[in-house]
Amino acid sequence: MEPRISDGGADRPRSAVGKQTGRVIVIGPYLRTRRAGPDAREDSHVVRGSEARLDEAVGLARAIDLTIADALIAPVSQIRPATYLGKGKVEEITGLVAGHEAELVVMDCALSPIQQRNLEKAWHTKVLDRTGLILEIFGRRAKTREGALQVELAHLNYQRSRLVRSWTHLERQRGGFGFMGGPGETQIEADRRMIGERITRLENEIRKVQATRRLHRAGRQRVPYRVVALVGYTNAGKSTLFNRLTRADVQAADMLFATLDPTLRALSLPHGGKAMLSDTVGFISNLPTQLVAAFRATLEEVLEADVILHVRDISHEDSDAQEQDVEAVLRQLGIDPAGGQRILEVWNKIDRLTPEERENVTNIAARRPPDRPCFLVSAETGEGIDGLLSAIEDLLAATRTTLHLSIDAADGAGISWLHRNSEILGKDLREGRYEMTVRVDETKRDLVINRFDAVPHGL
Repeated sequence: MEPRISDGGADRPRSAVGKQTGRVIVIGPYLRTRRAGPDAREDSHVVRGSEARLDEAVGLARAIDLTIADALIAPVSQIRPATYLGKGKVEEITGLVAGHEAELVVMDCALSPIQQRNLEKAWHTKVLDRTGLILEIFGRRAKTREGALQVELAHLNYQRSRLVRSWTHLERQRGGFGFMGGPGETQIEADRRMIGERITRLENEIRKVQATRRLHRAGRQRVPYRVVALVGYTNAGKSTLFNRLTRADVQAADMLFATLDPTLRALSLPHGGKAMLSDTVGFISNLPTQLVAAFRATLEEVLEADVILHVRDISHEDSDAQEQDVEAVLRQLGIDPAGGQRILEVWNKIDRLTPEERENVTNIAARRPPDRPCFLVSAETGEGIDGLLSAIEDLLAATRTTLHLSIDAADGAGISWLHRNSEILGKDLREGRYEMTVRVDETKRDLVINRFDAVPHGL
């Protein structure tokens, strides 16, 4: 649908009626930005265009099969505490809702409970803000028990502050005499208590999930497999890249939040080494803080990863703004995007670029500093994947030592120990002895040298 700026008299785009969800109107209530003068300092923050923001909001709505009847930008000069929008804009949208017989209005912003309730009263229909919409998407996409727990926790925390607005059975019970609370207030408190008790149970269950994940990570560290984590803006092509690197069949679609639950698969490196590749939930601008907190158990894979692949859709017009949004979430998780060399930027979807755009992107990549490399790839066609795998292997090997040793073929216990605690790069049987080349963590380097009389490779 072609987005438009509401001026009170513009032609409306064509509408469509969904079989189950009815008609939905998406509103982009974006603050007007002042244009900087010629002497103004350039701000390092990339401002996303209103049309692109509205297009993303429409994509979020379509991600849960909502039928968009209308989508418009409603410029806001000042946020109103009661309704977010000005009185005239509220009245204009009232006419749109009635004309389209809309059953839902999506506001691409964060609404307070009071603002949401007042807009619903004015428009006589349900109103969903950006946080609520993302929660709805996550609720539909979570497939595993862990994902369902995290989504429910985030949803209950969001719902707890909106009991007066969202629970319609309370409206019939409000009342009371004088300053004494009536049955409506009692019911609200009871519901609030029930939600609080459920939140406590969910938090306990998620702590158990976190403990299980820690056990799994400890097991992988003993093997020892390094972890490579994929992060990126939603729909940047992470799942397609995941499938390309691991030959897996994780769902990949041209859709926001196509995948939600974390996935781990073995990653084969060019010289025979192994790593674990983790695909995590996609990030998005203005990601609700309660979702970041609720999904911290899932995102712990990113915190513990040896290498982080930041996947960007380099063909997207807002790629730079999306990069900043992802880096903002990484900082919330305690990861400094510029503070280390374990992050590799993957500029994906180069197959969608024109020859001129590709040349420009290639030149930009070539000028990147050595400590912040980027790799141009197409997860769809496989272009650039070999170079990316080599870079991953080099980065993983930078903190490990390669050793050569000779061990008696009859020493089954020693050979088994090496397989459990090192990466076997080469193994050749000669006259009853195995000549082995292994790669080990610095923490186990001295142990291998002392136990097997190993020497650094190449000496």
